[in-house]
Amino acid sequence: MNNRFQDKVAKNLSEIPLSVLDLAPVVEGSTPADAFKNSLDLAQHAEKWGYHRYWFAEHHNMPAVASSATSVVIGHIASGTSTIRVGSGGIMLPNHAPLVIAEQFGTLESLHPGRVDLGLGRAPGSDMSTTRALRRDLRSHEDFPAQLEELRNYFNPPGGIGSLTVQAVPGEGLNIPIWLLGSSGFSAQLAAELGLPFAFAAHFAPDYTVQAMQLYHNNFKPSEVLDEPYAMIGLNVVVADTDQEAKRLFTTQQQSFLNLVRGGKPALLKPPVDDMDEIWNPFEKETLENQMKLSAIGTIETVTEKLQTVLNITKADEIMVNGSVFDHAARLYSYELLSKVSK
Repeated sequence: MNNRFQDKVAKNLSEIPLSVLDLAPVVEGSTPADAFKNSLDLAQHAEKWGYHRYWFAEHHNMPAVASSATSVVIGHIASGTSTIRVGSGGIMLPNHAPLVIAEQFGTLESLHPGRVDLGLGRAPGSDMSTTRALRRDLRSHEDFPAQLEELRNYFNPPGGIGSLTVQAVPGEGLNIPIWLLGSSGFSAQLAAELGLPFAFAAHFAPDYTVQAMQLYHNNFKPSEVLDEPYAMIGLNVVVADTDQEAKRLFTTQQQSFLNLVRGGKPALLKPPVDDMDEIWNPFEKETLENQMKLSAIGTIETVTEKLQTVLNITKADEIMVNGSVFDHAARLYSYELLSKVSK
């Protein structure tokens, strides 16, 4: 058994890139238009503060998530920034024809050369009724490796440029980094087999994080893309001047997760509350605290210590931060404080 993961030395937090995961959150009393304005504002600040990437996630039929037309939103953010990498975290490939994604990201790369990432997942990004409306064929997720191969072939045809009967225009011949995203071992194994970078959703699947990272590192095969494994983890992070204030801000996200646990209909993000114990029962509290146990919530000192602990156990090369805070100014301030840990 290859022990590459065990042998890898964990990096110091100050040495690794920090990136942003944005769902274009829609809070109570606002609209998707407001969410897009806030996303552009945060992206412009994140670029100034030294964040490495700014990714959007594809979700559907969720009132609090405005990034459903992911490629369109990425283009908007790319046009309003100049250096930060932009991309998807991720595009749910089985929802789309690979040719369409090749053309969309070929367009983005042509408009914003050298700045576009294509992160791919195989989950629906929604409920089953919406998945049926998107995919028509619910078996399509089973074909993810074949869909991925088709997509990669559009960018880099095996027979050379111009060899395919159907060409991605724009897209063919462009070098667009492809990442595989996952919350289980499937994508970790596939990314390792293909020698691609891997991103794990530790912000909602903490129990599988280390196992997936071990799978990826220990089974990694060098490729034209990467000589060595490169792994990123997504984490919930909220920073404020006091631990108490950060925990209060985080209750917005906790309420959103609680609604999902209860099987409720997706709703707009709610304002923070002073005491979650007035909302959840002991079982729900235990469930959510376990699901979000890798989250880093508190002052910059508290968060720095927690993130370093997570790095030590995951050996990640990069952290992508999800911080769904109700108040936009507080959200900006959280990312500003966090940016200082790597300087």
